[in-house]
Amino acid sequence: MYLHILHPIFDAEFYDYVKLGWDHIIDIKAYDHLLFVMTLCALFTFNEWRKILVIITAFTIGHSLTLALSTLDYILLPPDWVEVLIPMTIFFTAMTNIVRKKKESEGKTFDKLVVVNYFIALSFGLIHGLGFANNFKFMMGEDSSIIKQLFAFNSGLELGQVTIVIMFLALLYISTRVFNVLHREWTVFFSGAGAGLSLMMIIDNLFK
Repeated sequence: MYLHILHPIFDAEFYDYVKLGWDHIIDIKAYDHLLFVMTLCALFTFNEWRKILVIITAFTIGHSLTLALSTLDYILLPPDWVEVLIPMTIFFTAMTNIVRKKKESEGKTFDKLVVVNYFIALSFGLIHGLGFANNFKFMMGEDSSIIKQLFAFNSGLELGQVTIVIMFLALLYISTRVFNVLHREWTVFFSGAGAGLSLMMIIDNLFK
């Protein structure tokens, strides 16, 4: 892990919270956020990396806002609700991708739907931020430097998220440019996987 290069630059507390954010997003056991990011990106081709940047930024703004507000107790939502809402956002995004690709294969274009996806990313980012907040408040405890901790933790989350996006784009490039995988197949595969896994999560959280 390359985060150790930050240790001499920032003080120990800041580095620790950056690392906590990084570990939270990279942790394979907490794969819901990773699944959502990959489902968001699955809709776009490698040449549309700028659109990916915009949609990920919209998602970042959303979850950063609710992470701060929920940690400061301005927004309170039962954890059980959040655990159900998060996989619902993944399922909705995945199904939107599949429907769009089906329509495109029929010769129809839906440029407005891309704009809708930006608002979906922003709105669903708000929900995912609530999921982060539950973990962050538990780790933080009582401390006067909450703003600094929030900034450090969120920085770690974003470093992890950007790393995942870069790896996803590299895999997309190899698959479509080297192995000639059709982008429609790529989108349907990742969106289908996202839909299936998120549906299992929804059922599990509803009946646990």
